[in-house]
Amino acid sequence: KYKFNHFLEVFNPPINIGIKIKEMGNYVNDCIIKAIAGQTKEERPLFLKIAYNGPKAMEDLASYDPENLIVGILGGSKGTTRDCFELIKKSSEYGAKVALFGRKINLSEDPIMLVKLMRGVVERDLKTVEAVKIYHNHLSKKKLVADRSLNKDLEITDPILKL
Repeated sequence: KYKFNHFLEVFNPPINIGIKIKEMGNYVNDCIIKAIAGQTKEERPLFLKIAYNGPKAMEDLASYDPENLIVGILGGSKGTTRDCFELIKKSSEYGAKVALFGRKINLSEDPIMLVKLMRGVVERDLKTVEAVKIYHNHLSKKKLVADRSLNKDLEITDPILKL
């Protein structure tokens, strides 16, 4: 009626609902598709903002209606710099078209450099490990203190990124 554009932000359940991490993506995707199934093109969100739930879930959702449904990912907790680069790499690789990273960028030591390196990872110019090393080297040159050591920052700490 009011013809306003919006996006749909969907979070994974904040409590244990008895679904394994590998199955969470199917559950969330099912909820999303059911929520938008009866909507006309004008009523649908411009894009989705969802948690990354693994390669299969991302690919399934991104390929569901690629002409009319743009899938974007939210960044979640800050995590390691490697987590950030792995998340953007895998999401892009499996079909996400938008990345909405608040804390991962805002809480970084050098947000502008982080975004530049994220772009390099998405465009496949950089591997994630290489990007972390470049980031730490950059921080050192600018005399900025990293939140964690290079070895700690090279770790993947988010279990979903290990799938």
